[in-house]
Amino acid sequence: MIEIMDTTLRDGEQTSGVSFAAHEKLSIAQVLLGDLGVNRIEIASARVSEGEFEAVRRVATWASRTAHLDKLEVLGFVDGSVSLDWIESAGCRVMNLLCKGSFKHVTEQLRKTPQQHLDDITAVVNEATRRKIDVNVYLEDWSNGIQHSADYVFFMVDHLKELPIKRFMLPDTLGILNPGNTYEYCKQMVDRYPDLNFDFHAHNDYDLAVANVYSAIRAGIKGIHTTVNGLGERAGNAPLSSVLAVIKDQLHEETSLREEKINKASRLVETYSGIHIPPNKPIIGEHVFTQCAGVHADGDSKNNLYCNELLPERFGRVREYALGKTSGKANIRKNLETLGIDLDENSMRKVTERIIELGDKKEMVTPEDLPYIISDVLHHDNMQEEQRIRILNYSLSLAQGLKPVASLKIEINGEAYEESASGDGQYDAFVRALRHIYSRLNRPFPMLTNYSVSIPPGGRTDAFVQTVISWNYAGIDFKTRGLDADQTEAAIKATVKMLNRIEEQ
Repeated sequence: MIEIMDTTLRDGEQTSGVSFAAHEKLSIAQVLLGDLGVNRIEIASARVSEGEFEAVRRVATWASRTAHLDKLEVLGFVDGSVSLDWIESAGCRVMNLLCKGSFKHVTEQLRKTPQQHLDDITAVVNEATRRKIDVNVYLEDWSNGIQHSADYVFFMVDHLKELPIKRFMLPDTLGILNPGNTYEYCKQMVDRYPDLNFDFHAHNDYDLAVANVYSAIRAGIKGIHTTVNGLGERAGNAPLSSVLAVIKDQLHEETSLREEKINKASRLVETYSGIHIPPNKPIIGEHVFTQCAGVHADGDSKNNLYCNELLPERFGRVREYALGKTSGKANIRKNLETLGIDLDENSMRKVTERIIELGDKKEMVTPEDLPYIISDVLHHDNMQEEQRIRILNYSLSLAQGLKPVASLKIEINGEAYEESASGDGQYDAFVRALRHIYSRLNRPFPMLTNYSVSIPPGGRTDAFVQTVISWNYAGIDFKTRGLDADQTEAAIKATVKMLNRIEEQ
Protein backbone atom coordinates (compact mmCIF):
# COMPACT_ATOMS: atom_id res chain seq x y z
CA MET A 1 0.00 0.00 0.00
CA ILE A 2 1.41 3.39 -1.04
CA GLU A 3 0.70 6.26 1.34
CA ILE A 4 -0.14 9.71 -0.04
CA MET A 5 0.70 12.90 1.82
CA ASP A 6 -0.77 15.89 0.01
CA THR A 7 0.84 19.26 0.62
CA THR A 8 -1.43 21.51 -1.44
CA LEU A 9 -2.21 23.65 1.59
CA ARG A 10 1.46 24.20 2.43
CA ASP A 11 3.86 23.65 -0.47
CA GLY A 12 1.12 24.20 -3.05
CA GLU A 13 0.36 27.56 -1.50
CA GLN A 14 3.88 28.62 -2.44
CA THR A 15 2.66 28.90 -6.04
CA SER A 16 3.06 32.50 -7.15
CA GLY A 17 -0.16 34.39 -6.46
CA VAL A 18 -1.86 31.64 -4.45
CA SER A 19 -3.05 32.21 -0.90
CA PHE A 20 -5.93 30.26 0.60
CA ALA A 21 -8.28 31.94 3.06
CA ALA A 22 -9.16 30.09 6.27
CA HIS A 23 -12.51 28.82 4.98
CA GLU A 24 -10.87 27.72 1.73
CA LYS A 25 -8.21 25.71 3.58
CA LEU A 26 -10.95 24.06 5.61
CA SER A 27 -12.99 23.17 2.50
CA ILE A 28 -9.97 21.71 0.72
CA ALA A 29 -8.93 19.73 3.81
CA GLN A 30 -12.45 18.31 4.13
CA VAL A 31 -12.47 17.17 0.50
CA LEU A 32 -8.94 15.70 0.63
CA LEU A 33 -9.45 13.77 3.86
CA GLY A 34 -13.20 13.20 3.90
CA ASP A 35 -14.08 12.62 0.25
CA LEU A 36 -10.86 11.64 -1.50
CA GLY A 37 -9.34 9.64 1.36
CA VAL A 38 -5.79 11.06 1.31
CA ASN A 39 -3.71 9.53 4.11
CA ARG A 40 -2.18 12.76 5.40
CA ILE A 41 -2.16 16.44 4.51
CA GLU A 42 0.39 19.13 5.24
CA ILE A 43 -1.64 22.23 5.94
CA ALA A 44 0.76 25.08 6.78
CA SER A 45 4.15 26.32 7.88
CA ALA A 46 4.50 27.37 11.52
CA ARG A 47 5.11 31.01 12.41
CA VAL A 48 3.87 32.41 9.09
CA SER A 49 1.11 34.81 10.16
CA GLU A 50 -1.89 35.32 12.40
CA GLY A 51 -4.16 34.50 9.47
CA GLU A 52 -2.33 31.22 8.91
CA PHE A 53 -2.63 30.40 12.58
CA GLU A 54 -6.39 30.98 12.50
CA ALA A 55 -6.74 28.82 9.38
CA VAL A 56 -4.79 25.96 10.97
CA ARG A 57 -6.80 26.24 14.16
CA ARG A 58 -10.07 25.96 12.23
CA VAL A 59 -8.89 22.93 10.27
CA ALA A 60 -7.59 21.29 13.45
CA THR A 61 -10.92 21.86 15.24
CA TRP A 62 -12.78 20.12 12.40
CA ALA A 63 -10.19 17.33 12.22
CA SER A 64 -10.37 16.69 15.94
CA ARG A 65 -14.15 16.40 15.76
CA THR A 66 -13.99 13.96 12.81
CA ALA A 67 -11.07 11.76 13.94
CA HIS A 68 -8.66 13.19 11.34
CA LEU A 69 -6.34 15.11 13.68
CA ASP A 70 -3.45 12.65 13.37
CA LYS A 71 -3.57 13.19 9.58
CA LEU A 72 -2.77 16.91 9.82
CA GLU A 73 0.88 17.94 9.56
CA VAL A 74 2.54 21.33 9.94
CA LEU A 75 6.01 22.29 8.73
CA GLY A 76 8.20 23.27 11.68
CA PHE A 77 11.74 24.55 12.04
CA VAL A 78 14.82 23.81 14.12
CA ASP A 79 14.16 26.79 16.38
CA GLY A 80 14.05 25.39 19.90
CA SER A 81 10.41 25.43 21.03
CA VAL A 82 9.08 28.30 18.87
CA SER A 83 7.54 26.14 16.13
CA LEU A 84 6.32 23.62 18.69
CA ASP A 85 4.54 26.36 20.63
CA TRP A 86 2.84 27.55 17.44
CA ILE A 87 1.76 24.05 16.37
CA GLU A 88 0.55 23.08 19.83
CA SER A 89 -1.43 26.31 20.26
CA ALA A 90 -3.11 25.76 16.87
CA GLY A 91 -4.30 22.34 18.04
CA CYS A 92 -2.13 20.11 15.85
CA ARG A 93 -0.16 17.03 16.89
CA VAL A 94 2.27 16.33 14.02
CA MET A 95 5.31 18.39 13.03
CA ASN A 96 7.30 17.95 9.82
CA LEU A 97 10.68 19.21 10.98
CA LEU A 98 12.71 20.96 8.28
CA CYS A 99 16.34 19.81 8.60
CA LYS A 100 19.27 20.16 6.25
CA GLY A 101 19.82 17.21 3.93
CA SER A 102 22.98 18.42 2.22
CA PHE A 103 26.40 19.41 3.54
CA LYS A 104 26.27 22.59 1.47
CA HIS A 105 23.04 23.73 3.09
CA VAL A 106 24.16 23.05 6.67
CA THR A 107 27.54 24.74 6.29
CA GLU A 108 26.66 27.64 3.98
CA GLN A 109 23.10 28.48 5.00
CA LEU A 110 23.17 27.61 8.71
CA ARG A 111 26.95 28.07 9.03
CA LYS A 112 27.09 25.14 11.46
CA THR A 113 28.86 21.83 11.61
CA PRO A 114 26.88 18.64 11.00
CA GLN A 115 27.21 17.76 14.69
CA GLN A 116 25.87 21.14 15.80
CA HIS A 117 22.87 20.78 13.49
CA LEU A 118 22.29 17.25 14.75
CA ASP A 119 22.34 18.48 18.36
CA ASP A 120 19.80 21.19 17.55
CA ILE A 121 17.50 18.69 15.83
CA THR A 122 17.79 16.28 18.75
CA ALA A 123 16.71 18.96 21.20
CA VAL A 124 13.60 19.79 19.14
CA VAL A 125 12.62 16.14 18.69
CA ASN A 126 13.01 15.41 22.38
CA GLU A 127 10.88 18.43 23.30
CA ALA A 128 8.22 17.38 20.81
CA THR A 129 8.17 13.89 22.30
CA ARG A 130 7.73 15.39 25.77
CA ARG A 131 4.71 17.29 24.45
CA LYS A 132 3.35 14.18 22.70
CA ILE A 133 3.77 15.74 19.27
CA ASP A 134 4.80 13.29 16.54
CA VAL A 135 7.77 14.23 14.37
CA ASN A 136 8.61 13.55 10.72
CA VAL A 137 11.86 14.90 9.33
CA TYR A 138 12.40 16.66 6.01
CA LEU A 139 16.00 16.29 4.79
CA GLU A 140 15.90 19.50 2.77
CA ASP A 141 17.97 19.42 -0.45
CA TRP A 142 18.40 15.66 0.00
CA SER A 143 18.72 15.14 -3.77
CA ASN A 144 21.81 17.36 -3.92
CA GLY A 145 23.01 15.91 -0.64
CA ILE A 146 22.89 12.27 -1.70
CA GLN A 147 24.48 13.22 -5.04
CA HIS A 148 27.36 15.35 -3.76
CA SER A 149 27.72 14.63 -0.03
CA ALA A 150 26.33 11.17 0.64
CA ASP A 151 28.53 10.77 3.74
CA TYR A 152 26.78 13.74 5.33
CA VAL A 153 23.33 12.28 4.55
CA PHE A 154 24.30 8.93 6.06
CA PHE A 155 25.83 10.63 9.10
CA MET A 156 22.57 12.46 9.79
CA VAL A 157 20.28 9.47 9.25
CA ASP A 158 22.58 7.12 11.21
CA HIS A 159 22.08 9.33 14.25
CA LEU A 160 18.50 10.53 13.68
CA LYS A 161 17.19 6.98 13.34
CA GLU A 162 17.85 6.52 17.04
CA LEU A 163 15.32 9.29 17.83
CA PRO A 164 11.52 8.86 17.89
CA ILE A 165 11.05 10.05 14.31
CA LYS A 166 8.18 8.44 12.37
CA ARG A 167 9.16 9.25 8.81
CA PHE A 168 12.19 10.46 6.90
CA MET A 169 11.12 12.61 3.98
CA LEU A 170 13.43 12.80 0.95
CA PRO A 171 12.81 15.97 -1.06
CA ASP A 172 14.11 16.73 -4.51
CA THR A 173 14.01 20.34 -3.37
CA LEU A 174 15.28 21.91 -6.59
CA GLY A 175 13.80 19.34 -8.98
CA ILE A 176 17.19 18.15 -10.26
CA LEU A 177 16.57 14.39 -10.35
CA ASN A 178 15.65 12.16 -13.25
CA PRO A 179 14.01 8.71 -13.20
CA GLY A 180 17.38 6.95 -13.36
CA ASN A 181 19.13 8.57 -10.42
CA THR A 182 15.90 8.84 -8.43
CA TYR A 183 15.77 5.05 -8.44
CA GLU A 184 19.48 4.77 -7.61
CA TYR A 185 19.44 7.20 -4.68
CA CYS A 186 16.14 6.00 -3.21
CA LYS A 187 17.36 2.40 -3.44
CA GLN A 188 20.47 3.37 -1.48
CA MET A 189 18.32 4.77 1.33
CA VAL A 190 15.90 1.83 1.41
CA ASP A 191 18.67 -0.78 1.32
CA ARG A 192 20.79 0.94 3.96
CA TYR A 193 17.84 1.64 6.29
CA PRO A 194 15.27 -1.12 5.69
CA ASP A 195 13.45 -0.44 8.95
CA LEU A 196 12.82 3.27 8.35
CA ASN A 197 9.76 4.80 6.73
CA PHE A 198 10.68 7.00 3.76
CA ASP A 199 8.61 9.56 1.84
CA PHE A 200 9.64 11.03 -1.52
CA HIS A 201 8.88 14.67 -2.31
CA ALA A 202 9.23 15.53 -6.02
CA HIS A 203 9.43 18.89 -7.76
CA ASN A 204 8.67 19.33 -11.44
CA ASP A 205 11.39 21.66 -12.74
CA TYR A 206 12.30 19.28 -15.59
CA ASP A 207 8.73 18.01 -15.99
CA LEU A 208 9.88 14.72 -14.47
CA ALA A 209 8.07 14.78 -11.11
CA VAL A 210 5.61 11.98 -11.92
CA ALA A 211 8.31 9.88 -13.61
CA ASN A 212 10.53 10.34 -10.54
CA VAL A 213 7.68 9.26 -8.28
CA TYR A 214 7.38 6.12 -10.41
CA SER A 215 11.08 5.37 -9.91
CA ALA A 216 10.98 6.11 -6.18
CA ILE A 217 8.17 3.61 -5.65
CA ARG A 218 10.00 1.01 -7.74
CA ALA A 219 12.99 1.53 -5.45
CA GLY A 220 10.85 0.72 -2.42
CA ILE A 221 9.63 4.11 -1.17
CA LYS A 222 6.19 3.76 0.43
CA GLY A 223 5.21 7.39 0.97
CA ILE A 224 4.66 9.96 -1.79
CA HIS A 225 4.06 13.71 -1.54
CA THR A 226 1.72 15.41 -4.02
CA THR A 227 -0.26 18.57 -4.60
CA VAL A 228 -3.65 18.94 -6.24
CA ASN A 229 -3.25 20.12 -9.85
CA GLY A 230 0.54 20.09 -9.39
CA LEU A 231 0.61 23.41 -7.53
CA GLY A 232 3.90 24.41 -5.96
CA GLU A 233 6.89 26.70 -6.14
CA ARG A 234 8.47 27.30 -9.56
CA ALA A 235 7.23 24.49 -11.85
CA GLY A 236 5.21 22.89 -9.06
CA ASN A 237 5.06 19.48 -7.42
CA ALA A 238 3.92 16.03 -8.52
CA PRO A 239 0.19 16.32 -9.35
CA LEU A 240 -2.00 14.09 -7.23
CA SER A 241 -4.22 12.99 -10.11
CA SER A 242 -1.36 11.73 -12.29
CA VAL A 243 0.44 10.09 -9.38
CA LEU A 244 -2.75 8.26 -8.44
CA ALA A 245 -3.18 6.85 -11.96
CA VAL A 246 0.48 5.87 -12.32
CA ILE A 247 0.51 4.04 -8.97
CA LYS A 248 -2.50 1.94 -9.93
CA ASP A 249 -2.02 1.38 -13.66
CA GLN A 250 1.75 1.42 -14.15
CA LEU A 251 3.01 0.12 -10.80
CA HIS A 252 -0.01 -2.02 -9.91
CA GLU A 253 0.12 -0.78 -6.33
CA GLU A 254 -2.82 0.20 -4.16
CA THR A 255 -3.70 3.41 -2.32
CA SER A 256 -6.52 4.32 0.02
CA LEU A 257 -7.80 7.05 -2.29
CA ARG A 258 -11.22 7.12 -3.94
CA GLU A 259 -10.17 8.08 -7.43
CA GLU A 260 -13.71 8.99 -8.54
CA LYS A 261 -13.42 12.03 -6.23
CA ILE A 262 -10.24 13.43 -7.77
CA ASN A 263 -12.06 15.64 -10.27
CA LYS A 264 -14.08 17.24 -7.48
CA ALA A 265 -10.91 18.03 -5.53
CA SER A 266 -9.16 19.42 -8.61
CA ARG A 267 -12.04 21.75 -9.52
CA LEU A 268 -12.28 23.01 -5.94
CA VAL A 269 -8.58 23.84 -5.81
CA GLU A 270 -8.77 25.42 -9.27
CA THR A 271 -11.53 27.71 -8.02
CA TYR A 272 -9.82 28.72 -4.78
CA SER A 273 -6.31 29.05 -6.22
CA GLY A 274 -7.28 30.91 -9.38
CA ILE A 275 -4.79 28.72 -11.28
CA HIS A 276 -6.62 27.23 -14.26
CA ILE A 277 -6.10 23.59 -15.17
CA PRO A 278 -4.64 23.25 -18.69
CA PRO A 279 -7.26 21.61 -20.92
CA ASN A 280 -4.81 18.83 -21.87
CA LYS A 281 -3.71 18.07 -18.29
CA PRO A 282 -3.84 14.27 -17.82
CA ILE A 283 -6.82 12.96 -15.85
CA ILE A 284 -8.28 16.35 -14.92
CA GLY A 285 -7.96 18.51 -18.07
CA GLU A 286 -11.17 19.57 -19.81
CA HIS A 287 -10.33 17.81 -23.08
CA VAL A 288 -8.46 14.66 -22.01
CA PHE A 289 -11.53 12.44 -22.25
CA THR A 290 -12.76 13.97 -25.49
CA GLN A 291 -12.39 12.12 -28.80
CA CYS A 292 -12.19 14.50 -31.76
CA ALA A 293 -11.54 12.29 -34.77
CA GLY A 294 -14.51 10.41 -36.17
CA VAL A 295 -12.38 7.28 -36.65
CA HIS A 296 -11.78 7.17 -32.89
CA ALA A 297 -15.47 7.38 -32.10
CA ASP A 298 -16.07 4.60 -34.62
CA GLY A 299 -13.41 2.50 -32.92
CA ASP A 300 -14.97 3.08 -29.51
CA SER A 301 -18.20 1.64 -30.87
CA LYS A 302 -16.27 -1.46 -31.92
CA ASN A 303 -15.04 -2.91 -28.63
CA ASN A 304 -13.42 0.31 -27.34
CA LEU A 305 -10.50 0.17 -29.77
CA TYR A 306 -9.32 3.67 -28.83
CA CYS A 307 -9.67 3.39 -25.04
CA ASN A 308 -6.94 2.72 -22.49
CA GLU A 309 -7.15 2.00 -18.77
CA LEU A 310 -7.77 5.67 -18.04
CA LEU A 311 -11.52 5.37 -18.28
CA PRO A 312 -13.18 8.68 -17.42
CA GLU A 313 -15.75 7.05 -15.14
CA ARG A 314 -12.91 6.06 -12.79
CA PHE A 315 -12.25 9.71 -12.10
CA GLY A 316 -15.81 10.97 -11.83
CA ARG A 317 -16.01 12.05 -15.47
CA VAL A 318 -17.56 10.92 -18.77
CA ARG A 319 -16.12 10.44 -22.25
CA GLU A 320 -17.17 13.08 -24.76
CA TYR A 321 -17.05 13.16 -28.53
CA ALA A 322 -16.15 16.54 -30.00
CA LEU A 323 -18.15 18.05 -32.79
CA GLY A 324 -16.20 19.98 -35.40
CA LYS A 325 -14.52 19.72 -38.79
CA THR A 326 -12.87 16.39 -37.93
CA SER A 327 -16.17 14.92 -36.77
CA GLY A 328 -17.58 11.99 -38.63
CA LYS A 329 -20.95 10.35 -38.30
CA ALA A 330 -19.58 8.17 -35.51
CA ASN A 331 -18.88 11.19 -33.28
CA ILE A 332 -22.33 12.55 -33.94
CA ARG A 333 -23.99 9.20 -33.31
CA LYS A 334 -22.19 8.94 -29.95
CA ASN A 335 -23.60 12.31 -28.94
CA LEU A 336 -27.05 11.44 -30.26
CA GLU A 337 -27.06 8.22 -28.23
CA THR A 338 -26.38 10.27 -25.10
CA LEU A 339 -29.27 12.60 -25.97
CA GLY A 340 -31.60 9.75 -26.93
CA ILE A 341 -32.03 11.01 -30.53
CA ASP A 342 -32.20 8.67 -33.55
CA LEU A 343 -31.70 9.88 -37.13
CA ASP A 344 -31.82 8.11 -40.47
CA GLU A 345 -28.75 8.03 -42.75
CA ASN A 346 -29.89 10.91 -44.95
CA SER A 347 -30.54 13.17 -41.97
CA MET A 348 -27.22 12.16 -40.45
CA ARG A 349 -25.44 13.22 -43.63
CA LYS A 350 -27.07 16.66 -43.59
CA VAL A 351 -26.32 17.25 -39.91
CA THR A 352 -22.72 16.09 -40.38
CA GLU A 353 -22.24 18.53 -43.27
CA ARG A 354 -23.54 21.40 -41.13
CA ILE A 355 -21.24 20.58 -38.22
CA ILE A 356 -18.24 20.34 -40.56
CA GLU A 357 -19.26 23.72 -42.00
CA LEU A 358 -19.15 25.22 -38.51
CA GLY A 359 -15.84 23.48 -37.85
CA ASP A 360 -14.32 25.07 -40.95
CA LYS A 361 -14.94 28.41 -39.27
CA LYS A 362 -12.79 27.13 -36.40
CA GLU A 363 -15.86 27.04 -34.21
CA MET A 364 -16.42 24.49 -31.47
CA VAL A 365 -19.83 22.88 -31.44
CA THR A 366 -20.97 21.51 -28.09
CA PRO A 367 -23.21 18.48 -27.55
CA GLU A 368 -25.80 20.87 -26.12
CA ASP A 369 -25.93 22.63 -29.50
CA LEU A 370 -26.73 19.42 -31.35
CA PRO A 371 -30.53 19.31 -30.90
CA TYR A 372 -30.78 22.89 -32.17
CA ILE A 373 -28.62 22.12 -35.19
CA ILE A 374 -30.72 19.08 -36.00
CA SER A 375 -33.95 21.03 -35.68
CA ASP A 376 -32.69 23.90 -37.79
CA VAL A 377 -30.99 21.81 -40.49
CA LEU A 378 -33.83 19.34 -41.00
CA HIS A 379 -36.58 21.94 -40.87
CA HIS A 380 -34.64 24.19 -43.24
CA ASP A 381 -34.12 21.26 -45.62
CA ASN A 382 -37.82 20.46 -45.66
CA MET A 383 -38.58 24.04 -46.64
CA GLN A 384 -35.76 24.37 -49.15
CA GLU A 385 -37.71 23.32 -52.24
CA GLU A 386 -40.74 25.41 -51.23
CA GLN A 387 -38.77 28.64 -50.74
CA ARG A 388 -40.18 31.42 -52.90
CA ILE A 389 -37.84 34.01 -51.42
CA ARG A 390 -34.08 33.52 -51.29
CA ILE A 391 -31.15 35.74 -50.41
CA LEU A 392 -28.81 35.64 -53.39
CA ASN A 393 -26.11 37.85 -51.90
CA TYR A 394 -25.58 40.43 -49.24
CA SER A 395 -22.79 42.65 -47.90
CA LEU A 396 -22.60 44.31 -44.50
CA SER A 397 -20.10 47.06 -43.68
CA LEU A 398 -19.19 48.70 -40.40
CA ALA A 399 -16.81 51.66 -40.06
CA GLN A 400 -15.98 53.86 -37.11
CA GLY A 401 -17.91 57.13 -37.19
CA LEU A 402 -20.22 55.97 -39.99
CA LYS A 403 -23.57 54.24 -39.93
CA PRO A 404 -23.54 50.54 -40.85
CA VAL A 405 -24.54 49.86 -44.46
CA ALA A 406 -26.17 46.78 -45.98
CA SER A 407 -26.42 45.86 -49.66
CA LEU A 408 -28.43 42.82 -50.68
CA LYS A 409 -29.72 40.94 -53.66
CA ILE A 410 -32.89 38.97 -53.10
CA GLU A 411 -35.00 36.69 -55.31
CA ILE A 412 -38.78 36.86 -54.98
CA ASN A 413 -40.75 34.39 -57.07
CA GLY A 414 -37.89 34.06 -59.52
CA GLU A 415 -37.21 37.81 -59.93
CA ALA A 416 -34.04 39.38 -58.52
CA TYR A 417 -34.01 42.74 -56.72
CA GLU A 418 -31.16 44.78 -55.27
CA GLU A 419 -31.14 47.52 -52.66
CA SER A 420 -28.85 49.24 -50.15
CA ALA A 421 -29.60 51.08 -46.91
CA SER A 422 -27.93 52.36 -43.75
CA GLY A 423 -29.15 51.70 -40.24
CA ASP A 424 -28.41 51.84 -36.54
CA GLY A 425 -26.78 48.42 -36.74
CA GLN A 426 -25.84 45.88 -39.39
CA TYR A 427 -29.06 43.92 -39.02
CA ASP A 428 -31.13 47.11 -38.90
CA ALA A 429 -29.49 48.22 -42.16
CA PHE A 430 -30.29 44.83 -43.71
CA VAL A 431 -33.96 45.08 -42.71
CA ARG A 432 -34.20 48.65 -44.02
CA ALA A 433 -32.86 47.49 -47.40
CA LEU A 434 -35.50 44.74 -47.43
CA ARG A 435 -38.22 47.25 -46.61
CA HIS A 436 -37.12 49.42 -49.53
CA ILE A 437 -37.56 46.45 -51.90
CA TYR A 438 -40.97 45.55 -50.47
CA SER A 439 -42.02 49.20 -50.65
CA ARG A 440 -41.04 49.36 -54.34
CA LEU A 441 -43.19 46.27 -54.95
CA ASN A 442 -46.09 47.63 -52.87
CA ARG A 443 -45.88 44.55 -50.69
CA PRO A 444 -46.62 44.72 -46.95
CA PHE A 445 -43.69 44.06 -44.63
CA PRO A 446 -44.22 42.60 -41.12
CA MET A 447 -43.55 44.58 -37.96
CA LEU A 448 -40.64 43.31 -35.85
CA THR A 449 -41.96 43.21 -32.26
CA ASN A 450 -39.16 41.44 -30.37
CA TYR A 451 -35.61 40.26 -30.95
CA SER A 452 -33.63 37.96 -28.67
CA VAL A 453 -30.23 36.33 -28.91
CA SER A 454 -29.26 33.34 -26.80
CA ILE A 455 -26.70 30.58 -26.57
CA PRO A 456 -28.21 27.10 -26.36
CA PRO A 457 -27.88 25.81 -22.76
CA GLY A 458 -24.33 24.64 -22.21
CA GLY A 459 -23.18 26.20 -25.47
CA ARG A 460 -20.26 28.55 -26.05
CA THR A 461 -20.40 32.11 -27.27
CA ASP A 462 -17.82 31.40 -29.99
CA ALA A 463 -19.69 28.45 -31.43
CA PHE A 464 -23.41 28.78 -31.86
CA VAL A 465 -25.98 31.57 -31.56
CA GLN A 466 -29.74 31.26 -31.63
CA THR A 467 -31.70 34.35 -32.71
CA VAL A 468 -35.46 34.38 -32.17
CA ILE A 469 -37.45 37.20 -33.78
CA SER A 470 -41.09 37.95 -33.06
CA TRP A 471 -43.20 39.42 -35.85
CA ASN A 472 -46.69 40.78 -36.36
CA TYR A 473 -48.24 40.42 -39.82
CA ALA A 474 -51.86 41.14 -40.64
CA GLY A 475 -52.73 41.04 -36.96
CA ILE A 476 -51.05 37.65 -36.42
CA ASP A 477 -48.09 37.22 -34.07
CA PHE A 478 -45.48 34.56 -34.83
CA LYS A 479 -41.78 33.81 -34.31
CA THR A 480 -38.96 32.59 -36.50
CA ARG A 481 -35.59 31.31 -35.42
CA GLY A 482 -32.15 31.31 -37.00
CA LEU A 483 -29.02 29.48 -35.88
CA ASP A 484 -25.47 30.24 -36.84
CA ALA A 485 -21.99 30.90 -35.46
CA ASP A 486 -22.52 34.60 -36.33
CA GLN A 487 -25.24 36.56 -34.56
CA THR A 488 -26.15 38.77 -37.54
CA GLU A 489 -26.27 35.83 -39.93
CA ALA A 490 -28.52 33.97 -37.51
CA ALA A 491 -30.88 36.96 -37.52
CA ILE A 492 -30.85 37.09 -41.34
CA LYS A 493 -31.73 33.39 -41.51
CA ALA A 494 -34.65 34.00 -39.14
CA THR A 495 -35.80 36.89 -41.38
CA VAL A 496 -35.72 34.79 -44.55
CA LYS A 497 -37.82 32.16 -42.80
CA MET A 498 -40.28 34.91 -41.91
CA LEU A 499 -40.50 36.13 -45.52
CA ASN A 500 -41.22 32.64 -46.84
CA ARG A 501 -43.80 32.08 -44.14
CA ILE A 502 -45.83 35.17 -45.09
CA GLU A 503 -45.59 34.17 -48.76
CA GLU A 504 -47.57 31.06 -47.92
CA GLN A 505 -50.46 33.11 -46.53
